[in-house]
Amino acid sequence: MSQTLTFDVLIIGSGAAGLTLGLSLPEHLKVAIISKDSMDAGSTRWAQGGVAAVLDEEDSVDAHVADTLTAGAGLCNEAAVRFTVGNSTEAIQWLIDLGVPFTKDGEDQFHLTREGGHSARRIIHAADATGHAISDTLLQKAEERKNLTLLHDYIAVDLITGDKLGLEHHACIGGYFLNKKTGEVDAVTAKATALATGGASKVYLYTSNPDGASGDGIAMAWRAGCRVANMEFNQFHPTCLYHPQAGSFLITEAVRGEGGKLLLPNGKRFMDKFDERAELAPRDIVARAIDHEMKRLGADCLFLDISHKPAEFIREHFPTIYDRCLQLGIDITKDPIPVVPAAHYTCGGVVSDNAGRTDIDRLYAIGETACTGLHGANRLASNSLLECLVYARAAAADIEAQIAQIPAPDPVPHWDSSQVTDSDEDVVISHNWDELRRFMWDYVGIVRTTKRLVRAKHRVKLLRQEIQEFYSNHKVTNDLLELRNLVDVADVIIRSALMRKESRGLHYSRDYPEALPRAFDTVLMSKYISELGSL
Repeated sequence: MSQTLTFDVLIIGSGAAGLTLGLSLPEHLKVAIISKDSMDAGSTRWAQGGVAAVLDEEDSVDAHVADTLTAGAGLCNEAAVRFTVGNSTEAIQWLIDLGVPFTKDGEDQFHLTREGGHSARRIIHAADATGHAISDTLLQKAEERKNLTLLHDYIAVDLITGDKLGLEHHACIGGYFLNKKTGEVDAVTAKATALATGGASKVYLYTSNPDGASGDGIAMAWRAGCRVANMEFNQFHPTCLYHPQAGSFLITEAVRGEGGKLLLPNGKRFMDKFDERAELAPRDIVARAIDHEMKRLGADCLFLDISHKPAEFIREHFPTIYDRCLQLGIDITKDPIPVVPAAHYTCGGVVSDNAGRTDIDRLYAIGETACTGLHGANRLASNSLLECLVYARAAAADIEAQIAQIPAPDPVPHWDSSQVTDSDEDVVISHNWDELRRFMWDYVGIVRTTKRLVRAKHRVKLLRQEIQEFYSNHKVTNDLLELRNLVDVADVIIRSALMRKESRGLHYSRDYPEALPRAFDTVLMSKYISELGSL
């Protein structure tokens, strides 16, 4: 039997953004943090490199801002960048105070590394498993907080807004969730709701992200009436481990930051042909260079070599990578690492402001789900976890200031599944899932053409119709809900890419290889009306 749960604040997502928001809210509020799998199943745990912040006396806010603006290829919102970087030191100190075990360089100083696109060493990290350390610490603290209810194995179906219930207001009052343990769809209502569901890189065939990165928050906000922006900017991490048994395993940017060299199959370096910064160029440049060389040579992969560094240094700084590669027969103290680019980060998302507020009253979006203007056309390495921290803390302050004036959520009807049946053709879901991710990789990948994008547009239209028909007639399942969200995200990615008649940052078009004199955000208005405008 379905049920209705009611809280003061509903947080959908249990990564760095969601947990930081929950921990930053006052303890008198009743807060639910919901994960569609285990509480630590999001992308945060997979982050290796670290968090970018102004932590060294030789560094400055202006320098970090300048690096972010350069990487963003003219599309960053400078106010958002300054807001984020200006709050970086305080956000990191908050993590330190919580007990995150960052790596130290000596007894008192934290070790700072450097990554591509950064002009200084400013990446604080916990060896090469920073996300793991942050996730574990935040989750432990959340489990200790009596006002936080942690619900796992609940996958969101859709947001509930006033207009969907026939009310006069359009505010968000919660969502419907498939309880994977019972098979029932429960309602969860709240005075304020926050989307912290991560990105949508699972829309591509090859990705560094865990299976849950299916763009759920972006798709739900879009269907509810929010604007989405800059969805054409999908960051492909240049170096994911290439091995049939590796799964989605990232080789952190810090390997190149500490002197790793990219090599062709014949052992020759090549990055200096593409950028004077060579291996330390921003990710979009490095990913395109690797993609170009692989296609030119017909190679399955290229190589990243750090074996010229002392073995003790490698094992100390990259223990996770060392152990994983060794399990696969690759000793990175002696051998180069086979690598390929893979979809890694969604730079666009739900349009939100510096408090995480969206177009819908009482609905917030934070972390990779949101488009704040910080990343522009290309995210600077290690700014992602920083964004999660800064915007979650800002959203918490805004919710705390507003919640006393927000009325209790309206009553909502139970989920009606009386008109649908169990599916006996789940092969349709698996086939559509595979087709979608393959044509997105082939037609909407690292290098694009108008012809490929138009082809993808036609394919996604047919898939959306088929999936919607399936959704309307059958009981919801985890795979069906993720597929429904992915096809909506794919649709907005393709629409956004077709609207951009230039090459900028992560969007590279052979038909429009030059950047326009002035940078514009690609903003899609809900109800599938699209236009170009500024955030």
